[in-house]
Amino acid sequence: MEMVNIMIDTRKIQVPKDYTVLQAARYANIDIPTLCFLKDINEIGACRMCVVEIKGARSLQAACVYPVSEGLEIFTQTPRVRESRKVTLELILSNHDKKCLTCVRSRNCELQKLAEELNIKDVRFEGETNIHPLDQLSPSIVRDPNKCVLCRRCVNMCKNVQKVAVIDTNDRGFKTIVGSAFEKSLADVPCINCGQCINVCPVGALREKDDTDRVWEALANPDLHVVVQTAPAVRVALGEEFGMPIGSRVTSNMIASLRRLGFKKVFDTNTAADLTIMEEVTELVGRIKNGGKLPVITSCSPGWIKFCEHNYPEFLDNLSSCKSPHEMFGAVLKSYYAEKAGIDPAKIFVVSVMPCTAKKFEAVRPELASTGYRDVDVVITTRELARMIREAGIDFTDLPERHFDDPMGEATGAAVIFGATGGVMEAALRYLVELLEGKPLEKLEFEAVRGIEGVKEATLDIAGMKVKAAVANGTGNARKLLDRIKNSDEQYHFVEIMACPGGCVNGGGQPIQPSQVRSWLDLRSERAKAIYEEDEDMPLRKSQDNPYVKKLYEEFFEHPGSHKAHELLHTHYAQRENYPEE
Repeated sequence: MEMVNIMIDTRKIQVPKDYTVLQAARYANIDIPTLCFLKDINEIGACRMCVVEIKGARSLQAACVYPVSEGLEIFTQTPRVRESRKVTLELILSNHDKKCLTCVRSRNCELQKLAEELNIKDVRFEGETNIHPLDQLSPSIVRDPNKCVLCRRCVNMCKNVQKVAVIDTNDRGFKTIVGSAFEKSLADVPCINCGQCINVCPVGALREKDDTDRVWEALANPDLHVVVQTAPAVRVALGEEFGMPIGSRVTSNMIASLRRLGFKKVFDTNTAADLTIMEEVTELVGRIKNGGKLPVITSCSPGWIKFCEHNYPEFLDNLSSCKSPHEMFGAVLKSYYAEKAGIDPAKIFVVSVMPCTAKKFEAVRPELASTGYRDVDVVITTRELARMIREAGIDFTDLPERHFDDPMGEATGAAVIFGATGGVMEAALRYLVELLEGKPLEKLEFEAVRGIEGVKEATLDIAGMKVKAAVANGTGNARKLLDRIKNSDEQYHFVEIMACPGGCVNGGGQPIQPSQVRSWLDLRSERAKAIYEEDEDMPLRKSQDNPYVKKLYEEFFEHPGSHKAHELLHTHYAQRENYPEE
């Protein structure tokens, strides 16, 4: 790699010639403040917080977009630079809703942090401010334009990464606002509720719809039997909310916290993930043997499902009819569990703790109420659970060891890896190979479908048949894969798609990390690493070996794909409008 010699604040260093000044400063452990910058997503030099002085240049330059060159001399802390940053920050603050104490991002706000670091004591430019109504109609996402700093991170995430493009900048100058076409609510445009916009927002302009009050009310209601289930990705991210390293596995702490909050039972969504594999693989084999519609495309990600309904309705028949695992579990809890425990299903209140904001939308879909009651009553995110734990005064890092509750407290490693992109595919292959070949699988790891690449493919020889599989994470990559399938004569058998880049570990409800972390550390890989470690430590690693799932079929569903299983564990989808109408 070709290197260049530069000087930053009198320090001589060598850096790759394709670096920006910001990258070079980071290489030299010199901190330059940023606000709009997000590596590989938003590198537009718009906010002007990262300005530096370049020897020989008349004006200050944005470090995030200015390229290095041989002999370049850079100054990051001159009086001119410091004053420019302060003035810029004060101007941003002058048109910002400064209700910081009651903001969901208090203590985790990049604007707040900059104000502290730059020693802002007062705002000298108070004047006219824009006041906009909140958009609260979506069941998943709340948009507050009054806190928006026009960094455009959310715009570029939605438009360029997810390829959904339901938000952009409207109007010009002082009246510029980030919003949807025709000033529509996010509820009235083809938003897929993935929440990736929330994860990249530096302030509180985007947040999940908070449902914690509904959970507190249920917990306080003596007439309700309130149970909770947790997704695999939650246990490898929740610790971040309490200062623990990224990728910490906090399963026991999480269970103990939920018990302290007052839930009657704490269940593992992984049990239903094992159930999903049994149903989904049975569906796949049935289609292969009977000439059904191929490829079968996984249906665990509600953001992907809504994306498909809006943008690729021609693939709706390819979707597996399986409900997502937590919705399956909700149906099981209000049928099998209710019957075994002798509880009126009307009294069972199911709370799902998910890494995903799209599951809030999923929970209110009318077709997900197969017992006559809504499968899942409330979905809260990893962040919302953390807020409840803090509100209850629980010391998350000092709790006794706890395990998930019976009668459905055991799951396998195959279920755990649902949290990472490629995990559903790998879990399914662990069952598919044994089912078709009729013998135990020797090697459980399918490396070809692991990793954070946008699209991965694998061709496997199973029982003398070439099975072609593909995995896509992020709906931008889903577009690439689906267009490839449409325009190719090659036959795919099984496809996994997750709406969020990296899968559920990077879901829209996971702990928010600032640009200084997200830009230089791959959260997806760190959290996924913990997922795979948990899989390796599990005593059972194949869904078909889960004794609780076996018992469930023996006592209730009879066999995978049965009539009763289809009544309770499967669903359907329909085409949706793709563009808002004026």
